[in-house]
Amino acid sequence: MNGLKCQYGVCAWSGCCVTMVAGIFRVIFIVYYYTSVFDKIERMDISKRMKKLPISSIRKLIPLSDKAKSRGIKIYHLNMGQPDVKTPDVMIESLKHWTQNPISYAPSGGTPEYLQALETYYHDLGFLFVNTKNTIGTIAGSEAINMALFAVCDPGDELLVFEPFYSSYQTSAQLWNIKLTPVETSLQDGFHLPPGAIIESAITEKTKAILYSNPGNPTGTVYTKEEILMLVDIVKKHNLFLLSDEVYREYTFVDRPHVSLLKFMQEIPEQAILIDSLSKRYNLCGARLGNLISLNEQVLSGSLKFAMSRLSGGIIDQYIGSKLVDVPAEYTKSMQAEYQNRRDVMFEGLQSIDGISVTKPEGAFYIMAELPVEDAEIFSIWLLESFHDKNETVMLAPGYGFYSDPKKGKKQVRIAYVLEESQLRRSIEILDTALHEYKKIQ
Repeated sequence: MNGLKCQYGVCAWSGCCVTMVAGIFRVIFIVYYYTSVFDKIERMDISKRMKKLPISSIRKLIPLSDKAKSRGIKIYHLNMGQPDVKTPDVMIESLKHWTQNPISYAPSGGTPEYLQALETYYHDLGFLFVNTKNTIGTIAGSEAINMALFAVCDPGDELLVFEPFYSSYQTSAQLWNIKLTPVETSLQDGFHLPPGAIIESAITEKTKAILYSNPGNPTGTVYTKEEILMLVDIVKKHNLFLLSDEVYREYTFVDRPHVSLLKFMQEIPEQAILIDSLSKRYNLCGARLGNLISLNEQVLSGSLKFAMSRLSGGIIDQYIGSKLVDVPAEYTKSMQAEYQNRRDVMFEGLQSIDGISVTKPEGAFYIMAELPVEDAEIFSIWLLESFHDKNETVMLAPGYGFYSDPKKGKKQVRIAYVLEESQLRRSIEILDTALHEYKKIQ
């Protein structure tokens, strides 16, 4: 050892030790540094409310359908209300005449042309009090829902809804920390409203509003005049807001006319709010066009502030929407007839399948069906992952997403009859075959 000396007379081993010690400290520092960094990253977390936000049962299984398609499986999409009918030609052709450059912001509450077109539409329905001053243009009906709830409810307030209800109601309520209070309706009663006493029993001192859709999504129920009057009387008695979602107004298949909340808006001017959209009426789902109507000045001014926070809706979208006044009346009539035929095909087909319980929809283009399975979501997943009939399968929307308590809709699915007749008939065949196969492995 004594013979190990460098040219300066220093022990070579001591230099080696210094190097080793320095290396050890370097390793310790690196480990400590990155452990600290990763620990901080691990501690960074998203909000609890985001974690609690429900996943849409309508879209939740799309990754599975994409995988099935990659395996060469053809899927009949019955899960989503995406119409396959063409948008009116006059709206598509209008894009050829768009000349504005640059593409600027639109006014926060909607372009004058779009609002004027909406005014004309409602006047044609007989509601002459509707005008550009009491209408706010929105980014589809979904924003109109959020806007209305933000305008009338504070965190902790309660919103009364009738279940099964449109799944986005629950999402919107959670966004604003509003508690949903569900009043149950039943398949056996066609999902019509229960007696007024039952509805009133669900009202508490924290209840601020009642929200309903008519025709109903996901039920297809069209409320009678007596039912709407009952709700009007209830909100009068309890001093509540009444919010009506009428996106499917034109699609009714019963002998009685659709009864809009607009018919009673002047009777309860401070309480009534209408939510509407062009998405399904003119097959403009991707254009994101909607509106809110109220005679309550505070609701309107508050909604405009809400609209200002997102600056504007799409100006090109609203340009297309302004052409609704040029859409021939025959377009809507033909759509109504087409969906009524599809309703009949789907209803009769489902009735023919052993074990399925279903009620005949009166409007919209949805049908809620109870399947002979223990868990409709597990069955829906199986349809996409493990089943096909001649390389074809169907995609459904599990019913739990339309209830506040998922257990209530556990055996149900929502089916959107938005495919042409031949595809609907094939979908029914596939579903029938699938249920027989599934029964063997349950």
